[in-house]
Amino acid sequence: MWLIALLVLSIAFIVLATTRLKMHPFLALLLTAFGFGILSGMPLKDVVDSVNNGFGGTIGYIGIVILAGAIIGAFLEKSGGAYRLATSILKITGQKQVPMAMAGMGYIVSIPVFCDSAFVLLAPLMRALASKAGITLASAAVALSLGLYATHTMVPPTPGPVAAAGILGADLGLVIMWGMLVGLVSLVAGWLFAVLVASRTYIAPEGGPGMESDAEAAPAPGAEAEGPTVLRSLLPIFLPIVLIVARSIGELPSKPFGEGGALMDILGFLGQPVVALLIGVGLAMTLPKRFDREMLSMSGWVGQAIVGAATIIIITGAGGAFGKVLQNSGIADVIGGALTGSNLGVWLPFIIAAGIKTAQGSSTVAIITTAGLIAPLLSSLGLDGETQRALVVVAIGAGAMVVSHANDSYFWVVTQFSGMDVKTGYRLQTLGTLVQGTAAASAVYVLTMFAL
Repeated sequence: MWLIALLVLSIAFIVLATTRLKMHPFLALLLTAFGFGILSGMPLKDVVDSVNNGFGGTIGYIGIVILAGAIIGAFLEKSGGAYRLATSILKITGQKQVPMAMAGMGYIVSIPVFCDSAFVLLAPLMRALASKAGITLASAAVALSLGLYATHTMVPPTPGPVAAAGILGADLGLVIMWGMLVGLVSLVAGWLFAVLVASRTYIAPEGGPGMESDAEAAPAPGAEAEGPTVLRSLLPIFLPIVLIVARSIGELPSKPFGEGGALMDILGFLGQPVVALLIGVGLAMTLPKRFDREMLSMSGWVGQAIVGAATIIIITGAGGAFGKVLQNSGIADVIGGALTGSNLGVWLPFIIAAGIKTAQGSSTVAIITTAGLIAPLLSSLGLDGETQRALVVVAIGAGAMVVSHANDSYFWVVTQFSGMDVKTGYRLQTLGTLVQGTAAASAVYVLTMFAL
């Protein structure tokens, strides 16, 4: 109970420090990580190691991705490419359907691509669409973030669902089928939340941490006419996604591209998020009508993008440090052990995953830990058939959405790239993931009643 109470106090401190005391989120997260580790009774050396490993591991995974995404975004925005894409998409969807377009894009892209990378890649387009449509960035950002979440935790080939399917002995094809169906329900819930709730909060499409001011970001007169074509503007965003998807498909257990060989070696390299986004950077540099070497300087487009991305990287790293301290404190075992004795049917894996996710921040850790706890209980819960096992994997994935907050690196990527302060992030991103995850779990419950 002390660990759970300490977690609640830690979250309250982060919100109070960043909103009332105006403390930088980096400092608030770092202080909270050390405070939680020490007060939870962890050995002092383990606290320091957890902070260092969490910070370094998170930045090692997402740092270059964020930098590359920021550079792609800068070239897209300043060349007129983002403006061109926004105009083209709005002609198809209409001015009022930006959240739907972003949510649908997220649902598809996040099946093979991690949420963090996908949000960074799509952020320039999100801002351009919100600006062109004249709507608050909050609704577009929340629709995109929840659209990405809709499939990320429930549909292979993302690692969490694949690992859970292996632990529970579930058929991967059934997991994909049920995961995509339940993902649609959560997608609708996330889109409705973005339209009905997030749209009431105004955030300017330009400005905020890591973004340019209104004057800098506004397209120059005639930008659409002078900017690159739609196809050229799409390539820096979607070629990296295609490469990452191809690598994920190639690594499926069925090995559709063959076992090993030159093709898989090449795909395995080019499909790494870091390499794929650096290829996107190269393509983005072809977008300006007149390329100037000054664009690559410290004071040019690249330099401005790196400075803007630095804040996002250190905050995301501090969030990773806090999450790693929570993981190493053993809070996941406390929550999982307390719930495994209850008789809740298919709600049990959802609640355990939600508790672990909320406690330590990582959806993947929550999914794998819950799968290990639930595996020996499947027979006693009456969930040991082929379809039941697949639905349990999906239920665990639904729980792993609930909730994204300060100990989750994705929370900081979403809030920093969309200009939300911490209080707004809790009100929109955190509450949105609660609504979405609960809707997904309800869909799984209904399926267990009628589809078995």
